[in-house]
Amino acid sequence: MTKLTQGIHFCQSPDGLRLAYATMGRRPALVRAAHFLTHLEFDLDSPVWSPWLAELGGHHTLLRYNARGCGLSDPTEAPLTLDAWVADLEAVVDSAGLERFALFGCSQGCAVSIAYALRHPERVSSLVLFGGYARGLMHRNPTPEQVKEARLLLDVIEVGWGRDNPAFRQVFTSLFIPEGSPEQISWFNELERLSTSPAHAARSIAAFGQIDVSEMATRIACPTLVLHARGDARVPFEEGRRLAGLIPGARFVPLESRNHVLLAQEPAFAQCFGEIRSFLAIHDGAQESTSRFPSLTPRERALLELLAQGLDNWQIAAHLDLSEKTVRNKVSTVFDKLEVATRAQAIVRARDAGFGTAPLPR
Repeated sequence: MTKLTQGIHFCQSPDGLRLAYATMGRRPALVRAAHFLTHLEFDLDSPVWSPWLAELGGHHTLLRYNARGCGLSDPTEAPLTLDAWVADLEAVVDSAGLERFALFGCSQGCAVSIAYALRHPERVSSLVLFGGYARGLMHRNPTPEQVKEARLLLDVIEVGWGRDNPAFRQVFTSLFIPEGSPEQISWFNELERLSTSPAHAARSIAAFGQIDVSEMATRIACPTLVLHARGDARVPFEEGRRLAGLIPGARFVPLESRNHVLLAQEPAFAQCFGEIRSFLAIHDGAQESTSRFPSLTPRERALLELLAQGLDNWQIAAHLDLSEKTVRNKVSTVFDKLEVATRAQAIVRARDAGFGTAPLPR
C-alpha cells in the first residue's frame, strides 16, 4: 500500500480547547466526524485504520480530527456532551474553510453527524453512517444484566487502560475486532493506550450511553446511507436497522461481519467501501451547488434545499424552526436573488444547481 500522507492543523473549540485535524486526498470534500479510538498520527500506519483512510481519502479530500481529550487534541475535564461534540465539528470545518461536504459518521460519530446535519442542512450534501446508533445504551431499556456489564466495563477501563500490560485493554479490543489478526489486535490494544487517558476513556463511554438523537434523525433531509455489520459485538445490528428506519429515505446495507471496525481482509470491507464510493459518487455534485448562487446566505440555501424537495412553507418553517410568515418573506427574497417569479421556476433552477436530491422528509 502507498504510504499515506497528511497535513495536520489546529483550531480552537468554542470553550478554548485546541483541536487537531488532518486533511489528505483530493476534492470533493468528505468530513469524518470524530469517534472513539483514533489518533491522527498513529492511524496512518495502523493495519486497522489505514485501509479505511486509503479508501475514504482515495476519491475525496478527507478531513478528520481527534475528539476533545483524544489523540493530538487537548485533554479536558469538562462535561462530555453531544452539544460540545457538535460544536467541535463546527469549529473544525469552519477552520478548514469548507462550505459544503459529505459527512461520514462511525459509531458514536453517527449521532454527532446527525445533529450537525440537522443544524446545518445547507452544508451537508450527503450523510454516510456506519456502525452507529440513534440512542445510547441507557436509552434502550437495558436489562439489569446489561447495566451491570456496562459498569463492569467502565471499572476495567479505569483500572487497566493505561497499563503497559494490554490484558485489560484486550477486553475492549475483543468487542471491536473479535476477528482481528494478532498484528491488528496488538495495534488496536496500543491505540487504546495512546488515544486517551483511562479517566477520559471511561467518561467518554459513559457519555455515549446517554446519547439520544432519535427525534433529530426523523428530520434529516439529505441523502443518507446507513451500513451495519450483522454480528457487531459493540453496537447491536438492530440499533443500526432502527437508525436507518428513523431517517427519511435512508438506504440500509447489512454487512456480514462480527467486527465493529471492519478489517481489510474480510469480504464485508470491500462491499462496504464499494457501497460508500457509489453513494458518494452520485451525490458529490451537490457540493458544488453553493457556487451557483453566491448571493444566497447559508440560511437561504437551507431554505432553497427544502424548497427544491417540494416542501410547502409550513413544512419549511417546521424544519428551520421559523414562523410561516418569516418563511414567506424569505422565500420572496430567494425568488428575487434567483430572478424568478414563481415557486416552480425556483425549484427548476435549484434542482439544475444540485439542490433537492434528498428524499422527501416524513
